[in-house]
Amino acid sequence: MGKVRQVYIKRAARQLLELYPDKFSTDFEHNRQVVDELLQVESKPLKNRVAGYLTSLIKLQPQKK
Repeated sequence: MGKVRQVYIKRAARQLLELYPDKFSTDFEHNRQVVDELLQVESKPLKNRVAGYLTSLIKLQPQKK
């Protein structure tokens, strides 16, 4: 079974991925820095959760050739 995430984390991650698809990669550290730049949230755990979910979404996407 997968991890359960709150709707607001999923919604924020999907919106960021839709608006900036080329800024994210499969690297969590890189995604965390990009999320820090794009979101105006002071909570470090919240940013980490969004970046982690973004990383999971990117890994699930089919690879481009």
